[in-house]
Amino acid sequence: MDFKIKIALDSNPDYRRYLRSNSYWYKTLNRNPERLNDFVSEVKEKYKLRTTDKINNIIDKIDMVSKFINVLR
Repeated sequence: MDFKIKIALDSNPDYRRYLRSNSYWYKTLNRNPERLNDFVSEVKEKYKLRTTDKINNIIDKIDMVSKFINVLR
Protein backbone atom coordinates (compact mmCIF):
# COMPACT_ATOMS: atom_id res chain seq x y z
CA MET A 1 0.00 0.00 0.00
CA ASP A 2 1.21 3.51 -0.76
CA PHE A 3 2.86 5.19 2.23
CA LYS A 4 0.64 8.30 2.02
CA ILE A 5 -2.50 6.15 1.94
CA LYS A 6 -1.26 4.16 4.94
CA ILE A 7 -0.64 7.35 6.94
CA ALA A 8 -4.08 8.72 6.01
CA LEU A 9 -5.80 5.50 7.09
CA ASP A 10 -3.86 5.20 10.34
CA SER A 11 -4.49 8.81 11.30
CA ASN A 12 -8.26 8.37 11.64
CA PRO A 13 -9.85 5.69 13.87
CA ASP A 14 -13.08 5.80 11.84
CA TYR A 15 -11.17 4.82 8.70
CA ARG A 16 -9.53 1.88 10.47
CA ARG A 17 -12.86 0.71 11.91
CA TYR A 18 -14.53 0.92 8.50
CA LEU A 19 -11.66 -0.95 6.85
CA ARG A 20 -12.00 -3.79 9.33
CA SER A 21 -15.66 -4.25 8.49
CA ASN A 22 -15.27 -3.63 4.72
CA SER A 23 -12.00 -5.29 3.83
CA TYR A 24 -12.57 -5.04 0.06
CA TRP A 25 -11.28 -1.47 0.36
CA TYR A 26 -7.78 -2.81 1.10
CA LYS A 27 -7.60 -4.31 -2.39
CA THR A 28 -9.24 -1.28 -4.00
CA LEU A 29 -6.84 1.18 -2.37
CA ASN A 30 -3.83 -1.01 -3.17
CA ARG A 31 -4.73 -1.11 -6.84
CA ASN A 32 -6.10 2.45 -7.16
CA PRO A 33 -4.69 4.83 -4.53
CA GLU A 34 -6.54 7.72 -6.21
CA ARG A 35 -9.81 6.24 -4.90
CA LEU A 36 -8.99 7.44 -1.38
CA ASN A 37 -11.52 10.26 -1.78
CA ASP A 38 -14.23 7.71 -2.62
CA PHE A 39 -13.30 5.77 0.50
CA VAL A 40 -13.43 8.89 2.68
CA SER A 41 -16.82 9.85 1.24
CA GLU A 42 -18.20 6.39 1.96
CA VAL A 43 -16.89 6.47 5.54
CA LYS A 44 -18.42 9.89 6.15
CA GLU A 45 -21.75 8.73 4.76
CA LYS A 46 -21.73 5.54 6.84
CA TYR A 47 -20.82 7.22 10.14
CA LYS A 48 -22.81 10.40 9.42
CA LEU A 49 -19.82 12.72 9.54
CA ARG A 50 -20.85 14.96 6.67
CA THR A 51 -21.67 18.61 7.29
CA THR A 52 -25.34 18.10 6.45
CA ASP A 53 -25.56 15.26 8.97
CA LYS A 54 -24.05 17.44 11.67
CA ILE A 55 -26.47 20.27 10.90
CA ASN A 56 -29.43 17.88 11.03
CA ASN A 57 -28.19 16.55 14.35
CA ILE A 58 -28.00 20.06 15.82
CA ILE A 59 -31.48 20.90 14.51
CA ASP A 60 -32.85 17.73 16.09
CA LYS A 61 -31.25 18.61 19.43
CA ILE A 62 -32.62 22.15 19.34
CA ASP A 63 -36.06 20.80 18.49
CA MET A 64 -35.90 18.36 21.40
CA VAL A 65 -34.89 21.10 23.84
CA SER A 66 -37.68 23.39 22.63
CA LYS A 67 -40.25 20.59 23.05
CA PHE A 68 -38.93 19.90 26.54
CA ILE A 69 -39.25 23.58 27.44
CA ASN A 70 -42.81 23.65 26.09
CA VAL A 71 -43.71 20.67 28.26
CA LEU A 72 -42.37 22.43 31.35
CA ARG A 73 -44.56 25.49 30.79
